[in-house]
Amino acid sequence: MKFRRLLALAFAAAFTWARSEVTRVEITARSDVGSSGYEKLVGRIHFAIDPKDPRNAVIADVGRAAVNAAGRVEFSSDLYLLKPKAPAAGNGAALVEVSNRGGRSAIVSFNRGGSRDPKSESDLGDRFLQRQGFTLVWVGWEFDVPPTSGLMRIAVPVATDAGRVITGNVHGKFTVSSRVEEFEVTDLAAYPPHNPEGVERELARRIPGRGRTVVPPDQWRLSGHTVILTGGFEPGTEYEISYAAANPPIAGLGFAALRDTTSWLKNGSDSPASVRHAYAFGSSQSGRFLRDFLYHGFNTDERDRQVFDGVLAHIAGAARINLNQRWSVPRELGTYSVTGFPFADTAQTDPVSGAREGLLENPRVRHAPKIFYTNTSVEYWGGGRVAALVHTDPAGAKDIPLPENVRFYAFAGTQHGPAKFPPPAPTTAQQRANPVDFWWTMRALLPAMHRWVKDGTPPPASAYPTFHDGTLVRAAAVGLPAIPGVASPRALGGGVRISNPLLSGKDGAGAPLPLLVSQVDADGNERGGIRLPDVAVPLATYTGWNFRAPATGAPDELVSLAGSWIPFPATREAREAAGDPRQSIVERYASRADYLAKHHAAAEDLARRGLLLTEDVAQVAKRAGEQWDFAIALSRRATP
Repeated sequence: MKFRRLLALAFAAAFTWARSEVTRVEITARSDVGSSGYEKLVGRIHFAIDPKDPRNAVIADVGRAAVNAAGRVEFSSDLYLLKPKAPAAGNGAALVEVSNRGGRSAIVSFNRGGSRDPKSESDLGDRFLQRQGFTLVWVGWEFDVPPTSGLMRIAVPVATDAGRVITGNVHGKFTVSSRVEEFEVTDLAAYPPHNPEGVERELARRIPGRGRTVVPPDQWRLSGHTVILTGGFEPGTEYEISYAAANPPIAGLGFAALRDTTSWLKNGSDSPASVRHAYAFGSSQSGRFLRDFLYHGFNTDERDRQVFDGVLAHIAGAARINLNQRWSVPRELGTYSVTGFPFADTAQTDPVSGAREGLLENPRVRHAPKIFYTNTSVEYWGGGRVAALVHTDPAGAKDIPLPENVRFYAFAGTQHGPAKFPPPAPTTAQQRANPVDFWWTMRALLPAMHRWVKDGTPPPASAYPTFHDGTLVRAAAVGLPAIPGVASPRALGGGVRISNPLLSGKDGAGAPLPLLVSQVDADGNERGGIRLPDVAVPLATYTGWNFRAPATGAPDELVSLAGSWIPFPATREAREAAGDPRQSIVERYASRADYLAKHHAAAEDLARRGLLLTEDVAQVAKRAGEQWDFAIALSRRATP
């Protein structure tokens, strides 16, 4: 053990890259991951950046941070790597996962199981990422991650006004599902109240059709970041809390941490991994982070070098993240408060403000990577993420071409994250959650990105709903069948734009966002995008929306990020008894074997198109049999 500690210290001492934004790397633990041929390195990475460099000056309040003797701003992050022990066993590429609220999920997601902190070969699931040869990297970027073991955090300085403490109001939103008198606003956990009883504090409620109402200050109080309301909160009502805080963290340094860690891995003579290419993967919150990372120009380091060769921004829609601003709240779910102009990659003229800009086409962006945008139906339907605006004009009136370096894949009839199978009876929602699993296609897209970057091999063609082919429509025009007991989503809206600090008020903030979604077939299943075998050969209607259960309040509002699984009746008799317009299971399939054969053919078609790995076709087929058995049994139980 003593020798191992000395080795770790020696390893840390060796990791110093002179004249770099990465000033020191401390490896505190190093171990083999069983007999997998991979080793794990855990430690801390230290940075020092020039706040006057134009690539850093875009960081909000960086000029108000304390600097060292060299005039640089210092900060540090947690670091976690899994790499091949033998460089020849690797593929020369790093997959850098942008942690979602401090977590590490890439192994579990891409490897179909395993552990977020693998210690043995069995903790690596089916070892897909390891068989591909990727070096896996995580670095802390989020200042407000709870100080919990295993989570990735960043430590950043605070902004001051010439050395004096800065104060201001922080803002949070929350909705409860039952009548409680206390609610902990975890989104604001990093901001202790500066003056809990001060006049700056405010609690307001938003009730559909009645607008915003301020709660009298004598009816509520703060205890830390917990709000206590006399008489309790109304289920289904959105509340807004605001109170004074002090010492705003310079949260945008999280962008620099990701940039400089990746640049060090690719270019540092003391890099611990043999890495020529780097791909960023971010899901949901971290997918939004990546869109903002690109927009702010962080894919170019201080030495004018490209950072990421490829970016996979997953389930982010057209949204970005609340990070690079004072009183940042990156942990927030961002329901209806994450999307502002610009939406698309190429420069578009905004009909609301007159501004012209694009996510990739603006003065800050010098090195645009190859990009995969992957989205589910939820990012089209719910939460104000309005994914369609990535591939339409800002008004949502016409298709626009994607840049040559971009592919967009929409997973028809899916929810933000696949529900477990079999889907349990609903409790907080009106329908069972949607279990369609898009991760099979994600596994195919990752090596496709590597081939695109390394060899120039074109990836699968983009697949998403468009006006051109009639699959993209306004929500009000969706031809959903009248399924008994299922509420219609046609009256839903897209929310409103948020402000964009980089456009100095010329952003159209507050303007309504157009809600554009995929048109559906006679079963209510979406026609546009990638129809996975479960949707192409259906046993149910699969949606990207699901309404709140009446018991939780606001039954006309959506359950955040959820979709629906609405099974077909098993027989014609059951269909007629229920008054269901959708064809029954036995009317559309001659037998279980017939269903499985058609499902298998749909899977093989995806494999031919490069959207499913050949090795995964058998696993997809196995799930199909389980789905048939469950759907038939459930329908029979429901039939009187």
